[in-house]
Amino acid sequence: MCRNITTLRGLEPEATAEEIEAAARQYVRKVGGVQATSARTEAAVEAAVRAVADATATLLASLPPRQQPPPTLPPLRRLSRPAHRQSTARPPAAS
Repeated sequence: MCRNITTLRGLEPEATAEEIEAAARQYVRKVGGVQATSARTEAAVEAAVRAVADATATLLASLPPRQQPPPTLPPLRRLSRPAHRQSTARPPAAS
């Protein structure tokens, strides 16, 4: 599996359409060997991204909830958080 694609299942709040599309785009680029689209590849890449994003959204909606959050945040969430707050680990329960 491409190590740049992070787990989207179990995020709080749920994965957004933008996060799903970003993961689909990474997957299509990796599998297709296309880092940047050209006039010759753009239509095929965009159609594949839509198909993979749709399949991913269907998969996430069909799976049962996770017991724990994923170990890492998706890249779009990492960009919006300070570096010291990137962990998704839950704090200990208050007594």
